[in-house]
Amino acid sequence: MAAPALSGVREARASLTLPAVIAAAWVLSIVAELTGTAILLHHHTLIENGPPLWIGVPFFLVGWQVMVAAMMLPPSLPTIRLVSGAIGSRTAFLGTFALVWTAFGLFAFGGDFVLHHIVDATPWLAARPWLIEGGVVALAGAYQLSPFKQRALDDCRHPTDLVAIGTTKGRGSAELGLHHGLACLGSSWALMLLMFAEGFANVGWMAALTGVMVYETTGRHGQLVAPLVGLALLGLSSAILLSGMGAT
Repeated sequence: MAAPALSGVREARASLTLPAVIAAAWVLSIVAELTGTAILLHHHTLIENGPPLWIGVPFFLVGWQVMVAAMMLPPSLPTIRLVSGAIGSRTAFLGTFALVWTAFGLFAFGGDFVLHHIVDATPWLAARPWLIEGGVVALAGAYQLSPFKQRALDDCRHPTDLVAIGTTKGRGSAELGLHHGLACLGSSWALMLLMFAEGFANVGWMAALTGVMVYETTGRHGQLVAPLVGLALLGLSSAILLSGMGAT
């Protein structure tokens, strides 16, 4: 009887690990915002006034991983539990899932590095930062309305299909983590780009976007909510652009 009891304890601990990681990520984000230290990991600070890139990039990745844990683990919890229970290693699944979002974070940071140099070399654009802000919000809104978003979201919403791939085709946990990570990236990259633009530990934006992604992925009407969010973002983009034009 000791072995089953020990197994039950291990399963209980495993089931609490991810919620604890998510909670810790949110606590770190809140503390960073309240104490003002979040600005030190903002991509603008690291690119414009920060250390050399070989130091700045690891600093950025620390903050990015915290945001990924806080924002991308909650929508994926049902899938992680289902797949790890049916297929095997949760660690391998999470490793490749995190790798996908790390690669996206590095891509966004690299793109922002190039964008900063373009803005610095273009005084007209530097005087109109609202064009970039409104453009990023418009991009996210437009993607929410696209068929690419709907297809990726459909894939991200059906973890049982992922289990079927693993059991029928013999795919391992790492490969399934990569599959799920790419599906969720296809669904949520534009919303996470918004979060990247806002910077590390902007808790208001984090809470709003996490709520959207959780409901899109797990809610009954998630696929109907996605275009509504897109329309709201397009409206916000229009307000940003009109406000900026009115101020110039």
